[in-house]
Amino acid sequence: MSMRALIVDDDEGIRWILDKVLQEEDVEVVQASTLAEAKVALAAEDFAIVFLDVYLPDGNGMELLASGIDMPVVMLTAETTFGHAAQAYRMGAMEYLPKPFDLDEVRQLLERVRPASQQKKSAAVMVPSEELLIGRSPAMQQMFRTLGRVACSDLTVLITGESGTGKEMVARTLHERSTRVSKPFIAINAAAIPADLLESELFGHEKGSFTGADKMREGRFVQADGGTLFLDEIGDMPAALQSKLLRVLEEGVVQRVGGSESKVVNVRLLAATHQNLNDKIAKGEFREDLYYRLNVIPVQIPPLRDRRDDIPELAAFLLEQAVKELNMDEPILLDDAVDLLSRHDWPGNVRELKNVMRRLAVLTPGATITLTDVALAIGNVDNHTGSEETLAESVTRCTRQYLHQLGYAAPTNLHQHLLEQIEPPLLVLALQQSRGNQLKVSEMLGLNRNTVRKLLKKYEIDPHYFH
Repeated sequence: MSMRALIVDDDEGIRWILDKVLQEEDVEVVQASTLAEAKVALAAEDFAIVFLDVYLPDGNGMELLASGIDMPVVMLTAETTFGHAAQAYRMGAMEYLPKPFDLDEVRQLLERVRPASQQKKSAAVMVPSEELLIGRSPAMQQMFRTLGRVACSDLTVLITGESGTGKEMVARTLHERSTRVSKPFIAINAAAIPADLLESELFGHEKGSFTGADKMREGRFVQADGGTLFLDEIGDMPAALQSKLLRVLEEGVVQRVGGSESKVVNVRLLAATHQNLNDKIAKGEFREDLYYRLNVIPVQIPPLRDRRDDIPELAAFLLEQAVKELNMDEPILLDDAVDLLSRHDWPGNVRELKNVMRRLAVLTPGATITLTDVALAIGNVDNHTGSEETLAESVTRCTRQYLHQLGYAAPTNLHQHLLEQIEPPLLVLALQQSRGNQLKVSEMLGLNRNTVRKLLKKYEIDPHYFH
C-alpha cells in the first residue's frame, strides 16, 4: 500500500512544490487550503504524514494539532523564533519546518516515517517562556529543533560558541522550558573565579577548612538541587576540579571542602565554552572522559558573521527591547544603516550588537537611525568602503547621501539642519574619549563648559552613560 500525505496550506505555491516532491517520492497527496478542509480529510482517512501550516484563513493550525492528530505532523510556518519551534514540539509535532524550506529536508522527513508510518510522536511537556531566540538561518533553525527536543529532558548539554553568542541565554531558555522551571537556575563562570576558590564555590566548604572559612557554606550544586546548574567557560576549569566534577556527574553526590559526609544532589548540568575542547584534550588540558560526560547533546551557536541574514531582524528586536526598557520613542532604522549592521563582522556577536542598539536608542538625536549613526556607534566609520578616504571626502559622501534620503523634504535652513546632525555624534565621540569628563570634552572641542552643557541638554545626551 503506497504512502499518503496531507498538505494543509493556503499558499498554492507551497502546496504545488510539496505535491511535486512528494509525488517524486511515490507518495500520494491530498491537498487542503483551510482548517475545515483538513478536518474533513483527516476524518476520512489516515495519512503517513501531515504537513500543516500554522496560519490558515479560518484558524490556527496549532489548534488543530493540539486537538489530537493520530499521525506524524510537520508544522509549516514563516515564523522563525525558538518559541514557535518549542510550541510545535509541545503540541506533539513530529517536526517544525520554517519557510522557505529545503526540499531535501522534506525527503528526509519522508524517510523517517516510511518504516513505521503509523507511529505517533509523543509530545514533550514544555513551559512557555518570554525569552526569544531569533534566526532564519539554517544553523539557527537546526539549533531550535535540537533545543525543542531536549529542553524537557535531563540530558547534559554542552553549548559551544564564540564569546557573546548567547550561550547563557540558551542555557536559561532550556531551564525555563524544562520540567525543572520551578526550581533554581544557578549560573557560575569558571573563568571568573580564582582556581583556589572555585572548588568551594561549586561544592561548598566546612567551617575552618581554609583561611577565611569562618562558617559552613553550601556550594552551587546543593543550591541548584532539583534545578539546573550552568557551568560557563568549562574549558577554564583546573584539572584537579575536572576530576571532582566527573565524580559528581557519575555518582550524583557532592562533598564539601574539608568535610567527610556526602550529599546526594539532583541537578541537571548545562555547560558552555568558547574554546575548542578537543584541542585542549590533545594538549592534556582537559579530561577526555569528562568531555564525553558533558557532550551528551552538543549545541553549537553560530557567530553573527556566519548568519548575516539574521542581523536585521535581531537588530530590530534588540532596538525595540532597548527603547521599551528606557521608556523612549523608537527611532526608525534606515535601509543603509541596516545594511551596515549586516556587513559588520561583530567580533562580540549578539552581546556587541545589543550594546550598539542600546547606544543608538540613547544617543540618536533624530527620529531615524542613519548609516552615520551606526558607523559612529560601532566605532568603524570606514566599514562601508574598501578604500581610504579623507575626512572631507567622507563628509561630502555622507552629506550627499543624507540629502538624497531627504529628497524633496530638504529644509531651507540646511546649515543649521546639518549642524544638528553633526553635533551629537561629535559630542558622543568626545565623551567616549574622555569617559564622560565634561571638562575634557570642552577642551577637546574648543568650547566652554556652559556651551557643552547646553548642547548635551539640547540633544538629551547623558554624560554619565560614558563613565
